[in-house]
Amino acid sequence: MSDALAGAAPQHVVASEEAAAAASGPVPLGVEVEVTGNAEVDALIERLGDADALPTESHIEVYEDVHRGLRDTLTALDARPGPLAPAHSPHQPHHPHDDRS
Repeated sequence: MSDALAGAAPQHVVASEEAAAAASGPVPLGVEVEVTGNAEVDALIERLGDADALPTESHIEVYEDVHRGLRDTLTALDARPGPLAPAHSPHQPHHPHDDRS
C-alpha cells in the first residue's frame, strides 16, 4: 500500500458519508450576521438565509437577487443629490487654477 493511500478513507465509507449528507438535506451554516443599520441592506442580507432551505443548485437565484439588490442600493447612493456647488458671480469668471489673491 502506498503512503498516499494510507490515510485515505475506504471508498465505501466516503460513499456512505455522501449518501447520509444527501439524505439529511441542506444544513444551515449558522453564520452570524450583524445589522448594518440600513434597512434595505439588512433585508437583502437576511434574504441570503433563504438559501439554507434550498438545494445547492437553487442558491444562485438567491445570490443573484441579493447581488442585484445591493448593486441597486449602491447605485442609488451615487444618484442622491449632494450639496450644491458654490455659485459664481457672472461678473467674476471662475478660473480653477488661479490662486492669486
